[in-house]
Amino acid sequence: MTTHPNTPAGWYADPQGTPNQLRWWDGAQWTEHTHPGQQPGHAAQPGHAPQQGYAAQPGQPAQPHPNPAKVQHQVQQQAHVAPAMGGGGSLFTEPVLVVNQKAKLIELTNEYSVFDQHGQTIGSVVQVGQSTLKKVARFVSSLDQFMTHKLEIRDAAGQPHLVLTRPAKFIKSKVLVERPDGQPVGEIVQQNAIGKINFGIQVNGQQIGAIKAENWRAWNFSIVDHTETEIARITKTWEGLAKTMFTTADNYVLQIHRQLPDPLLSLVVATALTVDTALKQDARGFG
Repeated sequence: MTTHPNTPAGWYADPQGTPNQLRWWDGAQWTEHTHPGQQPGHAAQPGHAPQQGYAAQPGQPAQPHPNPAKVQHQVQQQAHVAPAMGGGGSLFTEPVLVVNQKAKLIELTNEYSVFDQHGQTIGSVVQVGQSTLKKVARFVSSLDQFMTHKLEIRDAAGQPHLVLTRPAKFIKSKVLVERPDGQPVGEIVQQNAIGKINFGIQVNGQQIGAIKAENWRAWNFSIVDHTETEIARITKTWEGLAKTMFTTADNYVLQIHRQLPDPLLSLVVATALTVDTALKQDARGFG
């Protein structure tokens, strides 16, 4: 973890990547004090509840401010998701996540911003580990679907919480989900290549849920648990004909219906990125 000597003491997202856990930074080093909750905006002494808001992670830049009205329109008018109660301001506590890909005429890397339902930035997803050769291949061909891709899910301060790896594929995709320290969380495995695409959510080889496309173009998905009860929903939002035709931007709203235990929660959050990464390349190749 990169730190800066001028970072003030306070509660910050645990650098070990544990969801919903804060760790006390004493101004010089990380301590053994931890606290359940979201990243605060102001320092608090160990043993006191953190305040609401965001503080910059040591050594990490702050995220840019979004357009709240535009994000709220996307949630309520385009995805038809009613305002939800609750939410603690983090990737793993908000009932609604808005995932918007950065609009680019030519897509050489996958980059997303993640907002809450009110339009506040709570995270990002960035593709990492791409060589110059891989970027050239993405520019001149559709061979990138046969390459390995790695993405980091980061909080608003730039601290990684999950790492997604999609190994090189031919027809069906598989995404490996890990903590930043390499601890496995689970896998998201494509189960079919024809018709409505489905993915299995697996932990230690056991299926604990599934992601089911509601149409053959794979725009909207229902996420269910092991009892086939819907626990979340992914809705693709329409950004207009011109933007859709001339850029690569894809925008989604992830609605989580109830509080979920880990590792199911982490895997559901990961699906908002996995579905797009796994399927979009299929449209340009054999899948």
